[in-house]
Amino acid sequence: MDKPIVVERCIDEARKQALGTRAWPVWSKEASRFAWYYDSSETCLLIAGEVTVTPREGEAVTLRAGDLATFPAGMHCEWHITRDLSKHYRVG
Repeated sequence: MDKPIVVERCIDEARKQALGTRAWPVWSKEASRFAWYYDSSETCLLIAGEVTVTPREGEAVTLRAGDLATFPAGMHCEWHITRDLSKHYRVG
């Protein structure tokens, strides 16, 4: 079984500053559905949009703007972006 996706809902400015999220790269994608594999862990902060990430094994997680999520290395999943998405991200 895959490790779970760790989610912090609607993080505040102090948490964003402590993590340095504004310096992280930004990735954007239109509404779509695709398979993904994490060869390294990734932490992301959703700036806009909504996505449901469903691990091959485990519980689906829906993320919205303001949510911080960490995806474990080795996880196979499906991304279903229901509203055009932008996110800050950090790999590793």
